[in-house]
Amino acid sequence: AVSRRFNALVPLVDDACLHIDRVIAAGDADDALGASGGPRQRGVLSSLLKTVLLAVLKPFGHCDAGARPAGHAGGKHAPHHSPAQVLKNFSSIRNLRMELPVSDVGTDDGVLLRWKAVFGTTLQSCVILGGTRLDHASHAPSASVAPEEHDASQGDDDNGSIPESFYTNGGLKLRVVWTISSLIAAATRHYLLREIVKEHPTLERVELTDAHGQGMLCMERPQLKEFTDKPLAAAAAANRTQVPACNMKLRYAPMLELSDGTRIQGATLVVIKPVGEAGGIGGGRKELDEFVAGAFDGPFREAVAMLSKRRTYLLEMNGF
Repeated sequence: AVSRRFNALVPLVDDACLHIDRVIAAGDADDALGASGGPRQRGVLSSLLKTVLLAVLKPFGHCDAGARPAGHAGGKHAPHHSPAQVLKNFSSIRNLRMELPVSDVGTDDGVLLRWKAVFGTTLQSCVILGGTRLDHASHAPSASVAPEEHDASQGDDDNGSIPESFYTNGGLKLRVVWTISSLIAAATRHYLLREIVKEHPTLERVELTDAHGQGMLCMERPQLKEFTDKPLAAAAAANRTQVPACNMKLRYAPMLELSDGTRIQGATLVVIKPVGEAGGIGGGRKELDEFVAGAFDGPFREAVAMLSKRRTYLLEMNGF
């Protein structure tokens, strides 16, 4: 009787939250990276390409349950169902939130990495906030500082200039790894949604996040309509959407101390949009700025505001 009553309510549900427990490894991806904005950036990024790819091409914790048959986990475990199968009878969903059990990008303890991306049929905008060390106010120590942070912390009157050591001791390589890894994670999540969006035309907003809060993929009605109307370009030999060639704006601070006492060493803000797009979201600069400013909550929103005032470095990344 309970099951029958529940089944009768399913078509009436407007909002749904789905926790996904099936995690598999992603396939390798063929990535290519270049740079523009000056001889220094171009030469450094080109030389880092092979090293970066070796770091990026590792298993990603992402959900693509539909890629394997139910029960593939083996043994006598209960069969798994893809998100599309779970949601198939929810015919009136407007707002859908899905949560993966783990974050996609592995980081060392104490490292800060947060990202938020908006996709239509492909990437529209992405913002990444990173730091080599995060110390919360309750236990902010006199921590050791990475070399590039130490060099720049000798004086903060440089209006956000990146120190020379940033290019030579792995600082730039680490940020490139963060960027590519976050984009692959976002593109993988986007690919997972293809069947769900197709089968649920009533959707007005979709969020795909993870239990650790590392990253979030967002799609609202304009993006969902574009996703439905235009064909999705899948990456070769990988269960993810192809990432287009992008322009990147990088801002850096050796140390940020926030109003609540939180400290972020090696703080980095990367704003990404496809080449040829005026703004990325709706095509306007104002919309993109608002997206970046509101991408994160709490102290991380303050960190974004502080980094947005720093000097901007322009880079270019090929599609992959």
